[in-house]
Amino acid sequence: MSEANETDTVVSVQETRCCIVGGGPSGAVLALLLARAGVAVTLLESHADFDRDFRGDTVHPSTLELLAQIGLSERLHAIPHGKIRHMMLKTRERTYTIADLSRLSTPFPYVLTCPQVKLLELLTEEAKRYPNFRLVMQANVQRLVETDGAIRGVRYRDQANQWHEVRAQLTVAADGRFSKIRHLAGFEPVKTSPPMDVVWLRLPKKPTDASDNAEIYVGGGRFAVILDRGDQWQLGYAILKGGFAALKAAGIEALRQGIAEQVPWLADRVDNIHDWKDVTVLNVESSRVPVWHKPGLLLIGDAAHVMSPVGGVGINVAIQDSIATANLLTEPLLRGTVTDADLASVQKLREPGVKAVQKLQSTLQDRIARPGLTGNEFNLPWFMRLVLATPILRNIPAKMMAFGPHRVRYKEAKTVAAAPR
Repeated sequence: MSEANETDTVVSVQETRCCIVGGGPSGAVLALLLARAGVAVTLLESHADFDRDFRGDTVHPSTLELLAQIGLSERLHAIPHGKIRHMMLKTRERTYTIADLSRLSTPFPYVLTCPQVKLLELLTEEAKRYPNFRLVMQANVQRLVETDGAIRGVRYRDQANQWHEVRAQLTVAADGRFSKIRHLAGFEPVKTSPPMDVVWLRLPKKPTDASDNAEIYVGGGRFAVILDRGDQWQLGYAILKGGFAALKAAGIEALRQGIAEQVPWLADRVDNIHDWKDVTVLNVESSRVPVWHKPGLLLIGDAAHVMSPVGGVGINVAIQDSIATANLLTEPLLRGTVTDADLASVQKLREPGVKAVQKLQSTLQDRIARPGLTGNEFNLPWFMRLVLATPILRNIPAKMMAFGPHRVRYKEAKTVAAAPR
């Protein structure tokens, strides 16, 4: 456990009910929901802005339903975006529709794709309308504040390297897969070993290109995913775990050629990949901490469980954590009595779904990604062919992609007055 050091010169001390560390989707959604309900909340973000390239840019139907419920749907849809209604898997021999979201019973039968920075700006600008919300950018959290065996806030350095302290009844770690708070609190995640890493890049989209699809191309020892981002294609080029050094040593032309062979209709634009600065490598990981909480501290999102990129559901799962946290902890926070049992209730509600999604991702990685990367011939596993061929079962993949194992609905609380837009 890392405690505050009394020799540090602290230039300010702030009091709040809930201090959220990390301004990603889970932290921003939770901050907004708590602020709307009248909970005093401080959101700390370590960067100067929200713009990080190749963050997950998918907004799933369950999140779209939440944003509609709190009056943000129209503003989100006003942002330039793409829509994914079908997920296709293409082998050398045939094409499978593995998820058809258009058949789902929801006002939003699609996954919306837009730059995550725009989503985060929308959420935090809305939260700023509430007088009990405070956002601090460039807040580099370095210490936990501990009192009588409980976490009671954090200390952070600002852009001028000065120390500040936020004291809170509850601290929420929403600071991602490399969570500083998780490390400071002594939580150790249990990791699995996915078989792949992913090289992410973007290519131009032409007016004649098909849209509304996410496409997986597998076979010939390669595996690629194409996502519609509205005005661009986002491409994930999968490689065997630890294989990026060998790919880079082969040269940028080898990457261009591999993409052109795997996705032939992109061959006329791979020259837009000029050098390795145009790509980002994601070290694919799947992990989960056994316990998400200790007195005064709760971990959510990637801080509690890192999801594989399979299905693009990481943001969806993290935001569902935030909704569950708001549902369960708003009243205790307003009362000023958040117990460890209250925190345990969040994990009890969310962990089974997280485990189920991670198990499904692991199965798909082992039965689709690994064979696709290690052999020239690929056949869709029998259980997936059965699901897709059976009318009563074929909506299951789309429902899992859209909502997870079960829908998490926001229980609307009484909201405080907000400043006009």
